[in-house]
Amino acid sequence: MMRYRAAALALLVLCGALTACREDETLTAYGAAEKTWQLTELDGAAISYTASLRFPEPGRIAGTAPCNSFNGAMTVPYPWFEARDLVVTRRACPALTEETAYLSALTEMTLSEVLGDTLILSTPEGRSMVFTAVE
Repeated sequence: MMRYRAAALALLVLCGALTACREDETLTAYGAAEKTWQLTELDGAAISYTASLRFPEPGRIAGTAPCNSFNGAMTVPYPWFEARDLVVTRRACPALTEETAYLSALTEMTLSEVLGDTLILSTPEGRSMVFTAVE
């Protein structure tokens, strides 16, 4: 009986230690960190502009839209996705329509999946954004 209690206690300590080591449950901890993700498709269509997404630290997102750069919060656990509190610079350029479409789609995404050098963001309604790692 004493041996069983010691084993159970050791297991509890190990589980607690493993949980403490994995404080970040966002995309950053699941392969999205330290890469710049270039948008290649929006809702199944190839895009003709440049837009990117990064995860500079746990709970944060940043990137570039066709005209401006942005940053914000992303604190939901993987595989969920929620871009919120976006702060966007205010430069004018001819691609503001594309920028609005990109940022609007980004804030609508609710699911994420990292597959090596591919990041897919999607919604249950069928919208999707496909990114490829460039760094």
